[in-house]
Amino acid sequence: MIMKYHYRKGVVKTTGRSRKLVLIGLPLMLALAGLYVLFVALSPALVSVPFANTDAKTEQRLKSKPGEYGDRLFIPQINIDVAIVTGTDDSVLDKGAWHRHPENGDPIKGGNFVLSAHRFTMGYTPQQTRAKSPFFNIDRLQIGDQIFVDYQGARYGYKISRKYSVKPDATEIEAASKEPKLTLYSCTLEGSADGRDVIEATPLGKVDKIEAEN
Repeated sequence: MIMKYHYRKGVVKTTGRSRKLVLIGLPLMLALAGLYVLFVALSPALVSVPFANTDAKTEQRLKSKPGEYGDRLFIPQINIDVAIVTGTDDSVLDKGAWHRHPENGDPIKGGNFVLSAHRFTMGYTPQQTRAKSPFFNIDRLQIGDQIFVDYQGARYGYKISRKYSVKPDATEIEAASKEPKLTLYSCTLEGSADGRDVIEATPLGKVDKIEAEN
């Protein structure tokens, strides 16, 4: 038996109808939430990866003057177009790709230029989720794919030379290096406790202009 308070009648007895509605509604809500999570998780995988089919806004930025949109990371094959940000804690990941340990490297001085970004972060809509999960498709990149970075007013090209996975405590991927390289990493789709997927790329030099493939 369920009791409730009525502002005129005081405490009164109720039927089990409201309880039944809760028991029916809760599983339904959980099922709908599960379907939404599944849809959101699969949505980024539907993005076309050929350069010719990249987002129109991204294509426009790639054709623009280097640095016009600030420091930025572009990976046409998986539609990555994200700001490069700096900061002292992982809260900056909500703003873009985090330039980790700038003292260890960047496109100008060489060394190990390390960028990290979210793999999967839930948003209120599929579009918002994609925006919050820039590295969702990082595992789809292949050896030889090209990466572009706008940094301090210039555009730099990189070619992927290596891809691998490491344990969560493998801090050596961020270590300084004598040879110049770009290191991208994010947690695996199983979560940060499972490990990290890592992409390494070698520099190609400055890029003056980029055109879409026919």
